[in-house]
Amino acid sequence: MSKQFDVVGIGENATDTVIVVPKFPSYAGKTTFGKEMLSPGGQVASAIVTCRRLGLRAKYIGAVGDDFRARIQMRDLENSGVDISDLFIRKDCPNQSAYIVIDESTGERTIFSHRPDCLKISPDEIQPEMIASARLLHIDGHDVAAVARAAQLARENGVEVAVDVDTIYHGFDQVLPYVDYLVASTEFPKSWTNERDPFRALDLIQREFGMKVAAMTLGAHGALALTEGRYSYSPAFVVNCVDTTGAGDVFHGAFCYGVLSGMPIQETLEFSNAMAALNCKSLGARGGVQPSEDARQLISTGERRGYEDFAQRAANA
Repeated sequence: MSKQFDVVGIGENATDTVIVVPKFPSYAGKTTFGKEMLSPGGQVASAIVTCRRLGLRAKYIGAVGDDFRARIQMRDLENSGVDISDLFIRKDCPNQSAYIVIDESTGERTIFSHRPDCLKISPDEIQPEMIASARLLHIDGHDVAAVARAAQLARENGVEVAVDVDTIYHGFDQVLPYVDYLVASTEFPKSWTNERDPFRALDLIQREFGMKVAAMTLGAHGALALTEGRYSYSPAFVVNCVDTTGAGDVFHGAFCYGVLSGMPIQETLEFSNAMAALNCKSLGARGGVQPSEDARQLISTGERRGYEDFAQRAANA
């Protein structure tokens, strides 16, 4: 059956206030800031925008409020060519927001976020046709009951599932059995398994839930994945970092693109790392999403930084 969309995402969106400071102050300190901007972001929303800018047919399902921050988010999704026909608009509800302070000396960010309860998505709002229209479903850990239903519907309709999860959410064990591609934060595999060795932690998760790929991002040091009994490690790329906001979200969007394009896992990790690095060269969660050609150029010529022992272990495993 022909699919209307390559990827459908269900999860978080936010509209950020980005503030750039020369250096993040010490506790109870004070400093001036040089730049302020409103910027659309959010885990799944930014990943889906990345997919669309890479040429995929993409749809975003989530909840927005009815304030000016919601309008900024909706306008950016529409301008990016993302289908938002199943977006839930909550009346008399503010959109999810975040205040992000960027340390100009490093590009690292500190985030203060708020998601009102009125933005919660319930399982009965997720209808089968929303999911069956896609080749791939991308979800996060918010609104666990809703994403669990979406993931189950995906499995019933032959749609693969990718997940971005950064912490342990109550009830998330109801989601993981339906996941094909787990791409977690550095801490999630350790927290879930109580195993500090990331190689062993990924192996334990994959054995427990049987997903095709169990992977983790490593921030400025790349990404590690386990598939078909083999580990793949890809170091990160060194760029002139302006803002790390959204780097992980762009990584996940690029990862979805790699899966749908049939890339081998090693190539998928390299491509995702490159897309994430390029995004760090501009302000905002989606400010630096570049064409695939730019990512391939960085892969060919860019300087890399990673864990040498991870590379050795992956090669010898």
